[in-house]
Amino acid sequence: MGATGNVGTSVVRALSADESITSIVGVARRLPGWRAERTEWRQADVAAADLAPIFDGADAVVHLAWLFQPTRDPATTWRANVLGSMRVFRAAAEAGVEALVHASSVGAYSPGPKDRPVDESWPTHGWPGAAYGREKAYVERVLDVFEHDHPGIRVVRMRPGFIFQRVAASEQRRLFGGPLVPRRLIRPGGIPFVPDIPGLRLQALHAEDAGEAYRLAVVREVSGAFNVAAEPVVDPRDLAGLLRTRTVPVPRGLAKAAVAAAWGLRLVPASPGLLELALRLPMMRTDRAREVLGWQPRHSSLDALRELFEGLHDGAGMDTAPLAPDGGLAGRVKEFASGVGGKP
Repeated sequence: MGATGNVGTSVVRALSADESITSIVGVARRLPGWRAERTEWRQADVAAADLAPIFDGADAVVHLAWLFQPTRDPATTWRANVLGSMRVFRAAAEAGVEALVHASSVGAYSPGPKDRPVDESWPTHGWPGAAYGREKAYVERVLDVFEHDHPGIRVVRMRPGFIFQRVAASEQRRLFGGPLVPRRLIRPGGIPFVPDIPGLRLQALHAEDAGEAYRLAVVREVSGAFNVAAEPVVDPRDLAGLLRTRTVPVPRGLAKAAVAAAWGLRLVPASPGLLELALRLPMMRTDRAREVLGWQPRHSSLDALRELFEGLHDGAGMDTAPLAPDGGLAGRVKEFASGVGGKP
Protein backbone atom coordinates (compact mmCIF):
# COMPACT_ATOMS: atom_id res chain seq x y z
CA MET A 1 0.00 0.00 0.00
CA GLY A 2 1.28 3.49 -0.85
CA ALA A 3 3.65 2.12 -3.50
CA THR A 4 4.01 5.30 -5.59
CA GLY A 5 5.25 7.83 -3.05
CA ASN A 6 8.66 8.79 -1.71
CA VAL A 7 9.24 5.61 0.28
CA GLY A 8 6.95 3.36 -1.76
CA THR A 9 8.88 3.72 -5.01
CA SER A 10 12.12 2.98 -3.16
CA VAL A 11 10.63 -0.10 -1.51
CA VAL A 12 9.36 -1.38 -4.87
CA ARG A 13 12.82 -0.83 -6.38
CA ALA A 14 14.52 -2.70 -3.54
CA LEU A 15 12.08 -5.60 -3.72
CA SER A 16 12.26 -5.85 -7.51
CA ALA A 17 16.08 -6.04 -7.32
CA ASP A 18 15.82 -9.08 -5.02
CA GLU A 19 15.68 -12.18 -7.22
CA SER A 20 14.27 -14.26 -4.37
CA ILE A 21 11.05 -12.21 -4.63
CA THR A 22 8.99 -13.53 -7.52
CA SER A 23 6.01 -11.16 -7.54
CA ILE A 24 5.20 -7.67 -6.27
CA VAL A 25 1.78 -6.03 -6.23
CA GLY A 26 2.05 -2.26 -5.95
CA VAL A 27 -1.15 -0.70 -4.59
CA ALA A 28 -1.92 3.01 -4.87
CA ARG A 29 -4.88 5.38 -5.20
CA ARG A 30 -3.58 6.60 -8.57
CA LEU A 31 -1.79 4.27 -10.99
CA PRO A 32 1.69 5.43 -12.07
CA GLY A 33 3.34 5.68 -15.44
CA TRP A 34 6.52 4.37 -13.77
CA ARG A 35 7.15 0.62 -13.97
CA ALA A 36 9.38 -1.85 -12.11
CA GLU A 37 10.43 -5.45 -12.71
CA ARG A 38 8.00 -8.19 -11.61
CA THR A 39 5.54 -5.57 -10.37
CA GLU A 40 1.80 -5.53 -11.05
CA TRP A 41 -0.13 -2.36 -10.21
CA ARG A 42 -3.52 -2.30 -8.53
CA GLN A 43 -5.61 0.79 -7.84
CA ALA A 44 -7.21 1.00 -4.40
CA ASP A 45 -7.95 3.50 -1.64
CA VAL A 46 -7.22 2.15 1.85
CA ALA A 47 -10.16 4.10 3.23
CA ALA A 48 -12.77 2.50 0.95
CA ALA A 49 -11.58 -0.43 -1.18
CA ASP A 50 -12.05 -4.15 -0.52
CA LEU A 51 -8.43 -4.99 0.26
CA ALA A 52 -8.55 -8.67 1.20
CA PRO A 53 -8.81 -9.89 -2.45
CA ILE A 54 -5.77 -7.76 -3.33
CA PHE A 55 -3.77 -9.33 -0.48
CA ASP A 56 -4.89 -12.87 -1.27
CA GLY A 57 -1.88 -15.12 -1.85
CA ALA A 58 0.66 -12.57 -0.58
CA ASP A 59 3.40 -13.67 1.81
CA ALA A 60 3.80 -10.14 3.19
CA VAL A 61 1.96 -6.83 3.19
CA VAL A 62 3.98 -3.59 3.43
CA HIS A 63 1.74 -0.74 4.54
CA LEU A 64 3.11 2.67 3.55
CA ALA A 65 -0.03 4.61 2.57
CA TRP A 66 -0.34 7.89 4.50
CA LEU A 67 -1.94 11.31 3.94
CA PHE A 68 0.01 14.36 5.15
CA GLN A 69 -2.52 16.77 3.72
CA PRO A 70 -5.02 18.35 4.17
CA THR A 71 -3.73 19.66 7.50
CA ARG A 72 -6.80 21.90 7.70
CA ASP A 73 -9.12 18.89 7.68
CA PRO A 74 -7.87 16.42 10.32
CA ALA A 75 -10.99 14.29 9.94
CA THR A 76 -9.88 13.42 6.40
CA THR A 77 -6.35 12.46 7.44
CA TRP A 78 -7.72 10.45 10.40
CA ARG A 79 -10.03 8.54 8.08
CA ALA A 80 -7.21 7.65 5.69
CA ASN A 81 -4.37 7.16 8.15
CA VAL A 82 -5.99 5.60 11.19
CA LEU A 83 -9.16 3.99 9.90
CA GLY A 84 -7.41 3.11 6.63
CA SER A 85 -4.59 1.41 8.53
CA MET A 86 -7.11 -0.57 10.56
CA ARG A 87 -8.70 -1.74 7.32
CA VAL A 88 -5.30 -2.77 5.95
CA PHE A 89 -4.49 -4.79 9.08
CA ARG A 90 -7.89 -6.47 9.10
CA ALA A 91 -7.62 -7.37 5.42
CA ALA A 92 -4.13 -8.78 5.91
CA ALA A 93 -5.45 -11.08 8.62
CA GLU A 94 -8.42 -12.13 6.48
CA ALA A 95 -6.10 -12.92 3.56
CA GLY A 96 -3.86 -15.03 5.79
CA VAL A 97 -0.61 -13.17 5.12
CA GLU A 98 2.41 -14.29 7.10
CA ALA A 99 4.02 -10.90 7.66
CA LEU A 100 2.83 -7.32 8.08
CA VAL A 101 5.38 -4.50 7.80
CA HIS A 102 4.01 -1.14 8.90
CA ALA A 103 5.48 2.31 8.29
CA SER A 104 5.48 3.95 11.69
CA SER A 105 7.76 6.93 12.30
CA VAL A 106 10.00 8.80 14.68
CA GLY A 107 6.89 11.00 14.92
CA ALA A 108 5.14 8.25 16.89
CA TYR A 109 7.51 8.73 19.81
CA SER A 110 6.68 10.76 22.88
CA PRO A 111 8.82 13.87 23.42
CA GLY A 112 12.33 12.89 24.40
CA PRO A 113 15.95 13.94 24.81
CA LYS A 114 18.07 15.65 22.17
CA ASP A 115 21.40 14.98 23.92
CA ARG A 116 21.25 11.16 23.99
CA PRO A 117 19.56 8.56 21.78
CA VAL A 118 16.68 6.34 22.88
CA ASP A 119 15.91 2.83 21.73
CA GLU A 120 12.66 1.26 20.50
CA SER A 121 11.31 0.91 24.04
CA TRP A 122 10.76 4.69 24.31
CA PRO A 123 7.01 5.42 24.70
CA THR A 124 5.06 5.92 21.49
CA HIS A 125 2.35 8.36 22.54
CA GLY A 126 3.28 11.00 19.98
CA TRP A 127 2.81 14.73 20.40
CA PRO A 128 -0.91 15.59 20.64
CA GLY A 129 -0.47 19.04 19.12
CA ALA A 130 0.18 17.60 15.64
CA ALA A 131 -2.22 15.36 13.73
CA TYR A 132 0.74 13.42 12.32
CA GLY A 133 1.99 12.51 15.79
CA ARG A 134 -1.48 11.69 17.10
CA GLU A 135 -2.25 9.43 14.17
CA LYS A 136 1.08 7.59 14.14
CA ALA A 137 0.79 6.98 17.89
CA TYR A 138 -2.81 5.75 17.63
CA VAL A 139 -1.87 3.25 14.92
CA GLU A 140 0.87 1.93 17.22
CA ARG A 141 -1.85 1.13 19.76
CA VAL A 142 -3.93 -0.52 17.04
CA LEU A 143 -0.94 -2.71 16.20
CA ASP A 144 -0.56 -3.66 19.87
CA VAL A 145 -4.07 -5.14 19.76
CA PHE A 146 -3.49 -6.68 16.33
CA GLU A 147 -0.37 -8.51 17.51
CA HIS A 148 -2.22 -9.81 20.56
CA ASP A 149 -5.14 -11.06 18.46
CA HIS A 150 -2.99 -12.51 15.62
CA PRO A 151 0.10 -14.12 17.16
CA GLY A 152 0.71 -16.13 14.00
CA ILE A 153 1.41 -13.02 11.91
CA ARG A 154 4.91 -11.57 12.02
CA VAL A 155 4.57 -7.82 12.63
CA VAL A 156 7.35 -5.31 11.95
CA ARG A 157 7.15 -1.61 12.81
CA MET A 158 9.59 0.61 10.95
CA ARG A 159 10.33 3.93 12.69
CA PRO A 160 12.45 6.00 10.30
CA GLY A 161 13.65 9.56 10.60
CA PHE A 162 13.02 12.11 7.85
CA ILE A 163 13.34 10.47 4.42
CA PHE A 164 14.67 12.40 1.42
CA GLN A 165 15.69 11.81 -2.19
CA ARG A 166 16.01 13.97 -5.28
CA VAL A 167 12.83 12.83 -7.06
CA ALA A 168 10.68 13.44 -3.96
CA ALA A 169 11.75 17.07 -3.55
CA SER A 170 8.81 18.63 -5.41
CA GLU A 171 6.34 16.49 -3.47
CA GLN A 172 7.86 17.52 -0.16
CA ARG A 173 7.84 21.17 -1.19
CA ARG A 174 4.11 20.88 -1.98
CA LEU A 175 3.36 19.06 1.28
CA PHE A 176 5.34 21.21 3.69
CA GLY A 177 6.66 24.36 2.04
CA GLY A 178 3.82 25.36 -0.25
CA PRO A 179 3.65 27.40 -3.46
CA LEU A 180 5.67 30.36 -2.17
CA VAL A 181 8.93 28.44 -1.70
CA PRO A 182 11.37 30.15 -4.12
CA ARG A 183 12.64 27.24 -6.17
CA ARG A 184 15.51 29.15 -7.80
CA LEU A 185 16.90 30.28 -4.43
CA ILE A 186 17.23 26.73 -3.06
CA ARG A 187 20.90 26.40 -3.92
CA PRO A 188 24.24 27.01 -2.24
CA GLY A 189 24.55 30.74 -1.63
CA GLY A 190 20.95 31.45 -2.59
CA ILE A 191 19.37 31.59 0.87
CA PRO A 192 20.49 34.44 3.17
CA PHE A 193 20.42 32.42 6.42
CA VAL A 194 19.16 29.33 8.21
CA PRO A 195 17.19 29.93 11.42
CA ASP A 196 19.00 28.42 14.40
CA ILE A 197 16.06 27.35 16.56
CA PRO A 198 16.92 25.82 19.96
CA GLY A 199 16.16 22.09 19.93
CA LEU A 200 16.11 21.76 16.14
CA ARG A 201 18.07 18.52 15.72
CA LEU A 202 16.77 15.94 13.27
CA GLN A 203 17.65 12.48 11.99
CA ALA A 204 17.38 11.76 8.29
CA LEU A 205 18.13 9.06 5.72
CA HIS A 206 18.04 8.53 1.99
CA ALA A 207 14.93 6.90 0.52
CA GLU A 208 17.11 4.24 -1.11
CA ASP A 209 18.33 3.17 2.33
CA ALA A 210 14.77 3.23 3.67
CA GLY A 211 13.73 0.94 0.81
CA GLU A 212 16.51 -1.49 1.68
CA ALA A 213 15.42 -1.54 5.33
CA TYR A 214 11.89 -2.47 4.28
CA ARG A 215 13.21 -5.18 1.95
CA LEU A 216 15.15 -6.73 4.82
CA ALA A 217 12.04 -6.61 7.02
CA VAL A 218 10.15 -8.55 4.35
CA VAL A 219 12.71 -11.28 3.63
CA ARG A 220 14.17 -11.86 7.10
CA GLU A 221 12.40 -13.53 10.01
CA VAL A 222 12.40 -10.47 12.23
CA SER A 223 9.66 -8.76 14.18
CA GLY A 224 9.14 -5.79 16.44
CA ALA A 225 10.18 -2.17 16.01
CA PHE A 226 13.25 -0.79 14.25
CA ASN A 227 14.61 2.75 14.43
CA VAL A 228 16.11 3.67 11.05
CA ALA A 229 18.29 6.74 10.45
CA ALA A 230 21.69 7.65 9.04
CA GLU A 231 24.49 9.67 10.57
CA PRO A 232 25.06 12.43 11.45
CA VAL A 233 22.25 13.99 13.43
CA VAL A 234 21.43 17.20 11.54
CA ASP A 235 21.29 20.64 13.15
CA PRO A 236 20.98 24.18 11.69
CA ARG A 237 24.76 24.47 11.29
CA ASP A 238 24.76 21.42 9.02
CA LEU A 239 21.96 22.90 6.93
CA ALA A 240 23.83 26.18 6.67
CA GLY A 241 26.94 24.32 5.57
CA LEU A 242 25.07 22.54 2.78
CA LEU A 243 23.51 25.81 1.62
CA ARG A 244 26.72 27.83 2.07
CA THR A 245 25.06 30.38 4.25
CA ARG A 246 25.04 31.43 7.91
CA THR A 247 22.82 30.70 10.88
CA VAL A 248 20.81 33.31 12.73
CA PRO A 249 19.51 32.59 16.24
CA VAL A 250 15.69 32.51 16.31
CA PRO A 251 13.85 31.90 19.62
CA ARG A 252 11.47 28.95 19.64
CA GLY A 253 8.52 31.16 20.48
CA LEU A 254 9.20 33.46 17.55
CA ALA A 255 9.63 30.53 15.14
CA LYS A 256 6.37 28.94 16.25
CA ALA A 257 4.53 32.25 16.03
CA ALA A 258 5.85 32.84 12.50
CA VAL A 259 4.75 29.38 11.29
CA ALA A 260 1.36 29.78 12.99
CA ALA A 261 0.84 33.15 11.30
CA ALA A 262 1.85 31.81 7.88
CA TRP A 263 -0.44 28.80 8.29
CA GLY A 264 -3.30 30.99 9.48
CA LEU A 265 -2.88 33.22 6.41
CA ARG A 266 -2.85 30.12 4.16
CA LEU A 267 0.68 30.80 2.98
CA VAL A 268 2.11 27.39 3.98
CA PRO A 269 0.48 23.94 4.15
CA ALA A 270 2.44 22.67 7.18
CA SER A 271 0.58 23.26 10.43
CA PRO A 272 2.38 24.92 13.37
CA GLY A 273 2.02 21.66 15.27
CA LEU A 274 4.51 20.02 12.91
CA LEU A 275 7.26 22.42 13.98
CA GLU A 276 6.39 21.79 17.61
CA LEU A 277 6.56 18.05 16.95
CA ALA A 278 9.97 18.34 15.27
CA LEU A 279 11.35 20.30 18.20
CA ARG A 280 10.19 17.62 20.65
CA LEU A 281 11.30 14.46 18.79
CA PRO A 282 13.80 12.28 20.63
CA MET A 283 17.07 11.19 19.06
CA MET A 284 16.89 7.50 18.09
CA ARG A 285 19.40 4.71 18.54
CA THR A 286 19.67 2.55 15.43
CA ASP A 287 21.68 -0.35 16.88
CA ARG A 288 18.81 -2.81 16.54
CA ALA A 289 18.32 -2.11 12.84
CA ARG A 290 22.02 -2.68 12.22
CA GLU A 291 22.46 -5.73 14.45
CA VAL A 292 19.12 -7.58 14.11
CA LEU A 293 17.84 -6.43 10.72
CA GLY A 294 21.34 -6.32 9.21
CA TRP A 295 20.74 -2.84 7.79
CA GLN A 296 23.56 -0.48 6.89
CA PRO A 297 22.87 2.87 5.15
CA ARG A 298 24.86 3.64 2.00
CA HIS A 299 24.18 7.38 2.21
CA SER A 300 24.75 9.85 5.02
CA SER A 301 21.95 12.09 6.26
CA LEU A 302 23.78 15.01 4.62
CA ASP A 303 23.82 13.17 1.29
CA ALA A 304 20.04 12.80 1.54
CA LEU A 305 19.57 16.48 2.33
CA ARG A 306 21.91 17.51 -0.46
CA GLU A 307 19.72 15.58 -2.91
CA LEU A 308 16.62 17.25 -1.48
CA PHE A 309 18.04 20.73 -2.04
CA GLU A 310 19.20 19.88 -5.56
CA GLY A 311 15.79 18.42 -6.37
CA LEU A 312 14.02 21.49 -5.01
CA HIS A 313 16.13 23.77 -7.16
CA ASP A 314 15.55 21.65 -10.29
CA GLY A 315 11.85 20.89 -9.68
CA ALA A 316 12.65 17.17 -9.79
CA GLY A 317 10.09 14.37 -9.74
CA MET A 318 9.06 11.15 -11.49
CA ASP A 319 6.09 9.61 -13.26
CA THR A 320 3.83 8.95 -10.30
CA ALA A 321 1.08 11.22 -9.00
CA PRO A 322 2.65 11.90 -5.58
CA LEU A 323 6.11 12.53 -7.05
CA ALA A 324 5.04 14.63 -10.03
CA PRO A 325 7.67 17.25 -10.93
CA ASP A 326 7.19 20.89 -10.02
CA GLY A 327 4.32 22.19 -12.15
CA GLY A 328 5.68 25.71 -12.48
CA LEU A 329 3.39 28.73 -12.25
CA ALA A 330 0.27 26.78 -13.29
CA GLY A 331 0.93 24.13 -10.66
CA ARG A 332 1.43 26.70 -7.93
CA VAL A 333 -1.81 28.45 -8.85
CA LYS A 334 -3.56 25.09 -8.34
CA GLU A 335 -1.92 24.79 -4.92
CA PHE A 336 -3.30 28.20 -3.95
CA ALA A 337 -6.74 27.12 -5.25
CA SER A 338 -6.68 24.17 -2.84
CA GLY A 339 -6.42 26.54 0.09
CA VAL A 340 -2.75 25.62 0.82
CA GLY A 341 -3.23 22.78 3.23
CA GLY A 342 -6.91 22.36 2.44
CA LYS A 343 -8.69 19.79 0.31
CA PRO A 344 -7.52 19.70 -3.34
